[in-house]
Amino acid sequence: MLGPDYLNKKLNKYRRGALYNNKVYDMKNEDTEVGITIPPELRRQYRATSGWCAKAVDSISDRLVFREFADDTFNINQIFTMNSADIFFDDAILSALVNSCSFIYISQGDEDVPRLQVIQGSDATGVLDPITRLLTEGYAVLSRNDSGGPVDALHFLPDRTDHYKSGDLYRSYPHNVGYPLLVPVIHRSDSNKPFGRSRITPSALYYQKYAKRTLERADITAEFYSWPQKYVVGLSQDAEPMDSWKATISSMLQFDKDEDGDAPKLGQFSVPSMSPFTEQLRTAAAGFAGETGLTMDDLGFVTDNPSSAEAIKASHETLRLMAEKAQRDFGSAFLNAGFLAACLRDNFAYKREQFYLTKAKWEPVFKPDASTISLTGDAAIKMNQAVPGYFNDENLRDITGIEGANGGN
Repeated sequence: MLGPDYLNKKLNKYRRGALYNNKVYDMKNEDTEVGITIPPELRRQYRATSGWCAKAVDSISDRLVFREFADDTFNINQIFTMNSADIFFDDAILSALVNSCSFIYISQGDEDVPRLQVIQGSDATGVLDPITRLLTEGYAVLSRNDSGGPVDALHFLPDRTDHYKSGDLYRSYPHNVGYPLLVPVIHRSDSNKPFGRSRITPSALYYQKYAKRTLERADITAEFYSWPQKYVVGLSQDAEPMDSWKATISSMLQFDKDEDGDAPKLGQFSVPSMSPFTEQLRTAAAGFAGETGLTMDDLGFVTDNPSSAEAIKASHETLRLMAEKAQRDFGSAFLNAGFLAACLRDNFAYKREQFYLTKAKWEPVFKPDASTISLTGDAAIKMNQAVPGYFNDENLRDITGIEGANGGN
């Protein structure tokens, strides 16, 4: 056993990065000012804000709609339904996409229904079993003081959950599950990064910062574009000083010749063009779109011709692959949570292998339009003529996302 002190140090090691990702998603991050021409105090007046990284997260999280578990022998669908499933799954998915992982805290609830609570990756950690993707030991912080130190913390062990208050053991909750009651929900994990990768990648951050710097420069340049700088040469030394504001807004200025009959000459500096900033912004958008699987339309650069549903689906092929990969990752995690919750509910340590027939069902990543549904129906008829019973209510719903009459039965 590593103990809560070690796990708290491990959590603090990664907490700063998770908190920064949350600020990026909330569009409240302040990046380091980069540039050699614009004074820092002037740049702060025109600080730009971009929500591209938040768009990258929401573009997948909004498409991941968990439906249910099929072949639910142990009735774990009821456990999730009793824990506000419509909010619970969205919360766990969004937090995992932002922080690379989130955690599900399982505890004994009322009426023998376990309680499920989502904890962000910035407040929980543990030791991961690479085979089962469950924790061998876990740690989570439920509340913190003003300085960020843990006040209420939980230490998860295979046979109990210890509750600490300000570092002292307050209470222990024994159970007969055989695993710590803290389940990681991990996005894109592998042997190199067992706790996954965030949707907010370093490359996506770079392109967002690049776009923000471009917007700041364009905003400052727009001031000179709107009010071009003018100049006067050849004024007599005896002339009265000119009010710069009056010279800027006046439609007519009068200059008299001096004693020698010389008259001043008026001029205007060339107005800087805004086109380079537009091209820079498109370059940043193209790089960000390629990194995150989005399109230029998703980032606000609307194309001339509106796309059909099939064209939109084809342009988001990379996004579809990313979403289906996330479905596989999150489906396994939710099954692990249901497995442990069922053990806690029944007070019996089931084997993980007993749940191998239970499969996670998701709604389609892209909702089909009427044309696609019609083509699917024609294909289903032909397939059933060749192989009777190949298509039924269940697999047709997996393709179309439409529930049949009487719940598909």
